Amino acid sequence: MRPLARFENVGLRYGTDAEVLRDISFRLDAGTFMFLVGASGAGKTSLLKLLYLNRRPTRGRVTLFGEDIGSIERKKLPALRRRIGVVFQDFRLVDHLSCFDNVALPLRIEGVVESEVQAHVGELLEWVGLTKRAHARPHTLSGGEQQRLAIARAVIARPDLLLADEPTGNVDPQMAQRLLHLFQELNRLGTTVVVATHAVHLLPQVPTAMVLRLDRGEMRDPTGSLRHPPGSQRQAAIHEAGRAAE
Repeated sequence: MRPLARFENVGLRYGTDAEVLRDISFRLDAGTFMFLVGASGAGKTSLLKLLYLNRRPTRGRVTLFGEDIGSIERKKLPALRRRIGVVFQDFRLVDHLSCFDNVALPLRIEGVVESEVQAHVGELLEWVGLTKRAHARPHTLSGGEQQRLAIARAVIARPDLLLADEPTGNVDPQMAQRLLHLFQELNRLGTTVVVATHAVHLLPQVPTAMVLRLDRGEMRDPTGSLRHPPGSQRQAAIHEAGRAAE
């Protein structure tokens, strides 16, 4: 199977500072669900930046959708980015648009007919519990509501790759479960999902997931699934990864 993404001895630094990622190597096959765990400052957000084409590696090679992102032409980047949905920690909502129009934006950019936009957006807003806030502006929402809105916008177009940076950080446990279920449903439909999280209690709920743990910019592979098929000790390894990330 051709990998959706491959990291080969990747290093990343900002300016002249020390590397924030060192010797990262793994492959991410299409249709995979992966948890990215690690303490604050471990490099999780930096790794996601490479995956959503915000940064190019300082050294090593990152291949995404068959393209070497270190040497790809700038004119090809917009088409690749349209295949990626991202849930940012700071949400990055468009404040002058309503909640409905924020979620509808990716579909309208793609030229989806308005009747389908109305149906799909309405259904997803109901799923994330924001139907009554459809016409509100993002700045009037609570932090948890903004997070749910950002997730709805990221998944509305069923991207090939979904990247979520701490997607359950501002929601209650019941909504966290619901959002995780939404990610799993997208994954079953073929979307590759990468979730960076401190909510390590969620890991056992996706028993087939890969787990990549970052420790001070270096990679750990506690489930053995990044290079090898899952083994009989998988669940114990997931719990170990969770404890280490706390």
